[in-house]
Amino acid sequence: MSGDFTLEQKRYLEGFVSGITAARATRAKPGGGAEVVKGPDAEHFAAQDAVIASGKKLSDQEKFKREEHPFDAYGRFKEQADANQPPKPADNFRWRYFGLFYVAPTQSSYMCRLRIANGILKHWQFSGVADVAERHGGHYAHVTTRANLQIREIEPKSAVAVVEEIQDLGLCSRGSGADNIRNVTGTPTAGIDPQELLDTRPYAREWHFHILNERALYGLPRKFNVAYDGAGLIPVLEETNDIAFQAVEVKEGFGAEPGLWFRLALGGITGHKDFARDTGVIVKLADATKVADAIVRVFIAHGDRTDRNKARLKYVLDAWGFEKFLAAVEEKLGAKFVRVPPEAVAPRPAFNRAAHIGVYPQKQAGLNWIGVALKLGKMTVAQMRGLAKISAELGDGDIRLTVWQNLLISGVRDENIALAKAAIAALGLSTDANAIRSGLVACTGATGCRFAAAHTKENADEIAAWCEERVALDTPVNVHLTGCHHSCAQHYIGDVGLIGARVATNDDGDTVDGYHVHVGGGFGPDATIAREVFRDVKAEDAPRTIEHVLKGYLAHRKSADESFLAFTRRHEIEALRTMFAEGAAA
Repeated sequence: MSGDFTLEQKRYLEGFVSGITAARATRAKPGGGAEVVKGPDAEHFAAQDAVIASGKKLSDQEKFKREEHPFDAYGRFKEQADANQPPKPADNFRWRYFGLFYVAPTQSSYMCRLRIANGILKHWQFSGVADVAERHGGHYAHVTTRANLQIREIEPKSAVAVVEEIQDLGLCSRGSGADNIRNVTGTPTAGIDPQELLDTRPYAREWHFHILNERALYGLPRKFNVAYDGAGLIPVLEETNDIAFQAVEVKEGFGAEPGLWFRLALGGITGHKDFARDTGVIVKLADATKVADAIVRVFIAHGDRTDRNKARLKYVLDAWGFEKFLAAVEEKLGAKFVRVPPEAVAPRPAFNRAAHIGVYPQKQAGLNWIGVALKLGKMTVAQMRGLAKISAELGDGDIRLTVWQNLLISGVRDENIALAKAAIAALGLSTDANAIRSGLVACTGATGCRFAAAHTKENADEIAAWCEERVALDTPVNVHLTGCHHSCAQHYIGDVGLIGARVATNDDGDTVDGYHVHVGGGFGPDATIAREVFRDVKAEDAPRTIEHVLKGYLAHRKSADESFLAFTRRHEIEALRTMFAEGAAA
């Protein structure tokens, strides 16, 4: 059909088909003919039909969803588990709707990613996850950069058991992978933070359950992230999300009721070098879920279903502009947004880059949270059970995960701080971290991800071990290592960011693990995309390279108070290269 019509005719057909399929979509039956699609999947089929009518081709993943919805295939998923059978590509995509990723060839097994609203779970749930990891996985778990847990090394025969046993714990993994709304993040110290404007837990929880119980919110054009920041001490990196709800205090005299609102920012995706941008819109706290739902549904209708690299919300915003997009959301809501100028919003409290490690007093008198330093997010099942026991006996029973790949134990009384720290140390963990390790973040890397070009976790540990003995760093410097362009460790927002690359060793095409090195990334009010300073650094040379970078910074900063970010902002890349070379000679 695409060859029989002019461009104008194709556009007419696209609009025509989109209109008549808004409430009714069709798909081919296996035996021929057409099947009417109603209910929650209709919006997705309408969007796909519009693509087909325009003469374009759906991506493979869109075809997989169109042929068989993952939630309609649970019986076949169980049959594969009974046969201990690994999934073919289409099912590998589908089973991600249940939180399962088959990660061959790096590991011939599944990884399971959970959903934990606001990153907070009970001690007995945390211990239960350890039991699941021991029975069916590799006897360890990771804390992720979305304040979540994942279990690795799950054989196909155990895949169903993992999903169901996680549900037995009152947790779930549903929709934590593929083209779905990922784990809902919020301020990890919600409800206990002495400076917070808002306890984010009820809002993250409401959105979490809205997603779980609304099938229409599965099968988006691409993955989607939502975060709620209550202005607590520990940053949530909400500006890296598709939707960022920031708690703000609106002042009198600007046409809106003074008090607490959410400020709405959209389009964050730092792997594509963009932060969520302020829309000028403020949202009533009670309306956050309704607004998020409308935004997602506009994205469902208009996100790119042909090119996976351009399928995120950012690209709809780039093509339409913010005003057109917000107008479409208002139409979906049936109401106009409230808008205020920047000066209507009171300054937000500053975060503390170190508050996720160590002991900090809560707003509740006599109580404290203790931030536990994990080695790049990894915990053995014995450590998990030990932490759960400490939380139950010395804390308030909550385990609070952070986007910094670590966790907090909250509700520890003043008189029990020393005992809790000693118990944590007995597990081989620490409540202290030096200026390098406290901000060290790494994705899974080539050990467990087929996309990664380097072994990021191992290399991150090597960098820290090398530098902490050679660099007298007196201020926090975040070092982020990510294995590929998906940027799961958000290398573009690190003071120092490394992205995996294959580095040539000769003219015959032989390569080794390596990195491109970036400097000067930031987040929050300092949100900045890092700039590339070195290219094709072999992984074995990365520790020395970062040593030189840090020594160059210490030698040339204006004063001990000048941050790494401020230092790099003052200089062009060539000047930085020269100073880092001097660091090599130091």
